[in-house]
Amino acid sequence: MLYTQEHREMMNSIRRFIATEIDPFVDEWEAAEIFPAHELFRKMGSLGYLGITKPEAYGGLGLDFSFALAAAESMGYCRAQGVAMGVGVQSNMATPALAAFGSDELRREFLAPAIAGEMVASIGVSEQGAGSDVASLKTRARRDGDDYVISGSKMWITNGTQADWICLLCNTSEGAVHRNKSLIVVPLKEGGKRARGVEVQKIRKFGMWSSDTAQIFFDEVRVPVRNRIGEEGMGFIYQMKQFQEERLDGAARRLAALSLIEDTANYLRQRRAFGKPLLDNQFIQYKLAELKIELEALRALVYMATQTYVAGGDVVELASMAKLKAGRLSREIADWCMQFQGGMGYTWDNPVSRAYRDYRLGSIGGGADEVMLMVIARQMGLMNMDA
Repeated sequence: MLYTQEHREMMNSIRRFIATEIDPFVDEWEAAEIFPAHELFRKMGSLGYLGITKPEAYGGLGLDFSFALAAAESMGYCRAQGVAMGVGVQSNMATPALAAFGSDELRREFLAPAIAGEMVASIGVSEQGAGSDVASLKTRARRDGDDYVISGSKMWITNGTQADWICLLCNTSEGAVHRNKSLIVVPLKEGGKRARGVEVQKIRKFGMWSSDTAQIFFDEVRVPVRNRIGEEGMGFIYQMKQFQEERLDGAARRLAALSLIEDTANYLRQRRAFGKPLLDNQFIQYKLAELKIELEALRALVYMATQTYVAGGDVVELASMAKLKAGRLSREIADWCMQFQGGMGYTWDNPVSRAYRDYRLGSIGGGADEVMLMVIARQMGLMNMDA
């Protein structure tokens, strides 16, 4: 996949936005353990950054997913990856199924404001006892006339303390675990206050500090049946499709780890030991070269997967490979760069230590490494598809 001039212009525009509207404030947001999503998203929405692939009828740009990938790659250069992740949830995780399968009424009510940045969205799949094992989730929505009544809880909800609504995957019937689930848009606020029956508890994390993360409890929460996205029982299928965009988004953001390699090399040019710059050490030179080679291999994989996806191909295997490789490689890069920067790299406010904390999530969130390997093995025909 080759970026066109139009892609490059968008990427440069986003990098300028990051330089003026995000990076100057990330230290403050990291300390507060939250970034002002409504304020930032309104700015991004006004520039079209939150609806790149979404239908123009709802305020989107109507472009193909390669442009969303280019935007995600650019967002990877934020000095705090928690902000980039929060943006990714809004644009490529909580809204794709709504855009593709939601009714016109539902899209006008929830998708259009999310694209404009007037509403903050979140995605609710994982639970305390069901993370990467999506099929085993327990949250349930029972039918009561023209409403669903929802009970259960969701864990690890990015944007969770600020979100206006959540794209919730839950059980809506009995039967086969892959065909008894639906995606439902559940408002988390009513008139600016917490919705009846909804409780939100913030979760503190090892990294991604500027991103607010929550556990959300639903106690007999009533929502109209019309808030269901698409057909009842198709939620698992819709979510699997959303996962592909989520995983490509996350992998694209990790391509920015190149800046960590470059910054480390620049630091080592100035840092002297035993009478010469540390960068003159051949082992360091070779290791940084190897890391860049691996990163460029990841880039090729991400671009190939995206090109296949845009062409309408099946990218379950490629997206899983890209997600797995991105998670493992980015934390390896952060680890080596911290090692080479020594004591200075280990200080809390150093960009390399923040990257070390932030990148670690890549092998856990959105499907753990072990689950990605299981998906890939299935796609290769190495294991029973029902296992």
